[in-house]
Amino acid sequence: MIGNDIIDLELSKKQSNWKRQGFLDKLFTTEEKVMISNAPIPEIMVWNLWSRKEAAYKIYQRQTGIRGFIPKQLQCSDCENIDGEILGKVSINETQYFTKTIINCDCIHTIAVVNIEDFGKIQTVERNFISKDDFGIPFHSINKNPVSISHHGRFEKRIQLELDVQS
Repeated sequence: MIGNDIIDLELSKKQSNWKRQGFLDKLFTTEEKVMISNAPIPEIMVWNLWSRKEAAYKIYQRQTGIRGFIPKQLQCSDCENIDGEILGKVSINETQYFTKTIINCDCIHTIAVVNIEDFGKIQTVERNFISKDDFGIPFHSINKNPVSISHHGRFEKRIQLELDVQS
């Protein structure tokens, strides 16, 4: 399983006032709020954590069928910057997802996977190869693999895990 989220930082500055009263309390756990307050650029940490939660939620929703606004139930942890990629984990209940986030001056993009080895199997998908099932869940129209689509402002990412080739 795979999930992804992208945030257009220019648009987020226009659309969301993350400093307004109650905003952080509604979305983040106490531990995450400490991460935000200790970050060199707190605004970037807000959207980093949010992107990680959104990417993991896309997998969780597919696995469980549960849809809802549950950001505080998704707990981000273990942020480690390795060569410009922020690796971490997102947990909900007893389930853990692995995340990889790339931040640049324009956007934040996070990919979430169930198995850490799956980061090496990420493929982009052309828009014309995407169909949706009866529940609106995207899949690759040829290989039937699940597809994760994220778009915000100027950016869009469509990804899937490559199929294991059997010999």
